[in-house]
Amino acid sequence: MSNELYAVVGHPINHSKSPRIHSLFAKQTGEPVEYTAIQAPLDCFADTVRQFFEGGGKGLNVTVPFKEQAWELADQRAARAEKAGAANTLYQNSEGQLVADNTDGQGLVQDLTVNHGIQLKSANILILGAGGAVRGVLGPLLAQQPASLTIANRTVAKAEALATLFADEANDTKLNACGFNEPDQSFDLIINGTSASLQGDLPPLNENVIAADTVVYDMMYSLQTTTFNQWALDNGAVRVFDGLGMLIEQAAESFRVWRGVQPATAPVIDVLRND
Repeated sequence: MSNELYAVVGHPINHSKSPRIHSLFAKQTGEPVEYTAIQAPLDCFADTVRQFFEGGGKGLNVTVPFKEQAWELADQRAARAEKAGAANTLYQNSEGQLVADNTDGQGLVQDLTVNHGIQLKSANILILGAGGAVRGVLGPLLAQQPASLTIANRTVAKAEALATLFADEANDTKLNACGFNEPDQSFDLIINGTSASLQGDLPPLNENVIAADTVVYDMMYSLQTTTFNQWALDNGAVRVFDGLGMLIEQAAESFRVWRGVQPATAPVIDVLRND
């Protein structure tokens, strides 16, 4: 059987770990997957997607800065992509329509609950940021039925808009919005959904948000401890995690959507941690 072509598209793209991850999944599962990386010109995303599928491509992952464009381009959207307003997974259905999905939230929840054994049900969660990364994970987080979920952002109006958008998915979860410096009590789980860590910056948080049993999770990842996680450790957090597991879990969910096969993620996380 000849290999079928998949790719990740972004700008820039040379840093992407997706080709490595998916090649490990293909080797593990025996699926005939060839996976590459495509750097699309900033003004030619739609053309890049069209050319990929016209050339026989089977599925695309989408990364920054094209996730919103991928969502807009789709003929159909999976329910979890609809409200996320962004898509990280594209494929064509049997009628040749472009379908958008978003596996980021599933990847985050899977990493938190399965890989790290964190209980989300009835937890008090603080999530930082109100951009696409946070919007993409709110639905799956709320589905876990935390006691409360507080969205903190520099521009409070953006956090409030997200809280309004997801109010119908909150059910019994208390959904709040505020500025970075407003929360003054500790949380069970703090998730950094801003990209500040990559620039070595920190949101202006009150250190009281951290107690000894607070779990801190940075959706960014790096070889060293992220700036945000280091701040958390300096302020008494005992358990901090970065986003490598989320990256691999969202990739596994994309692989399952495309191939109908669920790869094992633990061995791939081990490989990438030690690369």
